[in-house]
Amino acid sequence: MQLIWLRSDLRQHDNTALTAAAERGSTVAVYLLSPEQWQEHDDAPCKVDFWLRNLRELSKTLGELNIPLLIRSAPHWDQAPAVLLELCRDLQVEAVHVNEEYGVHESRRDAAVARALQAEGIAFHSYLDQLLFKPGSVLTKTGTYFQVFSQFRKICYERLHRSMPSLIKAPSAQAPLKIASDPVPDSIEGFPTPGQALRNLWPAGETEAQRRLDTFADVQIDYYKSERDFPAKPGTSQLSAYLAAGVISPRQCLHAALQSNQGEFESGKVGAVTWINELLWREFYKHILVGYPRVSRHRAFRPETEALAWRDAPQELAAWQEARTGLPIIDAAMRQLLETGWMHNRLRMVVAMFLTKNLLIDWREGERFFMRHLIDGDLAANNGGWQWSASTGTDAAPYFRIFNPISQSEKFDSEGLFIKHWLPELAGLNKKEVHNPASAGGLFGVADYPPPIVNLSTSRERALTAFKNLPSRASVGEGHE
Repeated sequence: MQLIWLRSDLRQHDNTALTAAAERGSTVAVYLLSPEQWQEHDDAPCKVDFWLRNLRELSKTLGELNIPLLIRSAPHWDQAPAVLLELCRDLQVEAVHVNEEYGVHESRRDAAVARALQAEGIAFHSYLDQLLFKPGSVLTKTGTYFQVFSQFRKICYERLHRSMPSLIKAPSAQAPLKIASDPVPDSIEGFPTPGQALRNLWPAGETEAQRRLDTFADVQIDYYKSERDFPAKPGTSQLSAYLAAGVISPRQCLHAALQSNQGEFESGKVGAVTWINELLWREFYKHILVGYPRVSRHRAFRPETEALAWRDAPQELAAWQEARTGLPIIDAAMRQLLETGWMHNRLRMVVAMFLTKNLLIDWREGERFFMRHLIDGDLAANNGGWQWSASTGTDAAPYFRIFNPISQSEKFDSEGLFIKHWLPELAGLNKKEVHNPASAGGLFGVADYPPPIVNLSTSRERALTAFKNLPSRASVGEGHE
């Protein structure tokens, strides 16, 4: 008997571990419910709900292959070895198959499970699946992990030209087993079920993920470069939640992008090339997670920035979290996050820079808040994005590049359509006033909208001073931890 332990790979197609298990004999699937661990990792209730909904869909498709899906409880990952060992004994499992996951806790969990199983003569096989390249296989000439995306991307393109990762064939139906699938719970204690409106935005299952990918690749990808920065336009693929849960694979995304671009990586349609770059950014941040484990531990990638004098400003932090900063593009973006579990990528950078630069509040506060609300929350991408915006990370924005939220708003939401959608109280303002109602002097029926909580120019100077006073990188030293 073969066991596939499902984690962030909730799909039947192009699933390396699933197909490998099925090729070796009768297969059973298991999923572990780990609510204590999820809470430690700040996983959002809407994300946990999305996992459960996708598990239900996957259970049906696995059922058509006669592969039962079992649900077991391991509240904390420390319990995973004992829980899986007991299951393997019960089912007389010969080998457990998993797709690799990254991050300090994930790596330790898998190593502990492998040790426990191997001590009893049960094999443990792990496969590259959620990435195009195995971490540690894309390195600089001196054998270190890349810290600059453009250099990393160049090597990735060279590798892809030589050898394109192929899609894995889905397993065929197996002979029925006398093992019944377990019901997938509707909810998990500690993770309230989101409203139906949010769930409707993110239907579960591979069919929906594939539909989104096909629609994007057929229609939208040509406009991706020109429209992806405009939050009022449907310019993005809306696939991030499906990628994070593994309902679709990066290989499937890459193949779809290349198919729409006559097989070209770096030429042809600029939209397809730009989107492939985004897939590689996702890849880059996961490699950083492995190469520099400190970022898994809430530490700055650039050690010298640990000395930054972040402000303790609970009221300003709460205003940012609750979408009442008095800066419409910030508040509209935060409302989008709170109501949909997702935020437009350009706005993720704008609100992150506002928190870390204008309010000079520690990026970790923002990183945690995002993880607690994002349906596509992913440690590597979220940490990478926050540290980029805060100028503490790899390939980071130079500390003196500080987005002005009003000019960002005027540039990327010039008509104020996005702002007015999420802040209907500003619907009466014209397209000039809507970006900065304070400049309208409160005369235009927005008495219930707060004034800005911070002066943008003086707060910018405060951030520049804080960064200028940091010790040099050389004096702090590198170190991989």
